[in-house]
Amino acid sequence: MAISTQIQLVRRPVGSPTEEDFATVTAELPALGAGEVRVRNDYVSVDPYMRGRMNDSRSYVPPFGLGETMTGGAVGRVVESDSDAMPVGTAVLHSYGWRDLAQGPAAHFSPLPETDLPLSVFLGAAGMTGLTAYAGLKRVAGLGEGDVVFISGAAGAVGSIAGQVARKLGASRVIGSAG
Repeated sequence: MAISTQIQLVRRPVGSPTEEDFATVTAELPALGAGEVRVRNDYVSVDPYMRGRMNDSRSYVPPFGLGETMTGGAVGRVVESDSDAMPVGTAVLHSYGWRDLAQGPAAHFSPLPETDLPLSVFLGAAGMTGLTAYAGLKRVAGLGEGDVVFISGAAGAVGSIAGQVARKLGASRVIGSAG
C-alpha cells in the first residue's frame, strides 16, 4: 500500500492565494495496473498561469476543480513499474502535479535524458519555458543570424530565457524591457 500526500484547491482565492485556499490530504494508491508506473516527485511546478485556473471562469484551459489535486508539471523518478518501457529509476516529466507520489499509465509520463543537470531544469529552461522561448524566436519570429531582437517581457520566465536563446542563435543585439 502506498500513500500519496497531495495539495488540493479547496476554495477560490480572492486576490493572492493564501494557505487557507488549499488543503493537504493523503490518498491511498491502488496496486499498479498493467502498464502503469508510480513516480516519486522531486519537483513540482508552481506557474503564473495556475492563478488564472484557480478562478471559476472560462479561459483557454478549464479551471481547477475544488477539492481536486492541483495539476501541473512535475519531475521525479519511477519507484515502481509494470511497464517494460519505463523501469524503476527512470527520470520522468508529467502533469499529475502537486503530490509526492504520482501513478498512472506509463504513456502519461515522458522519460527524461540522464544528465548532470538537476531534474528541476526540465520544469524551466529545458522544459516548456525554454521550448516556448525557442519556438517563439525560431518558428514565429523567424530569427536569423545577425538579427536585432526586442523582448517586451524580458523579466518573465519565458522572456529571460528568450534573451539568452536569441544570443545563442546568433542575434547581433538583444534588447529587453520589463514593467
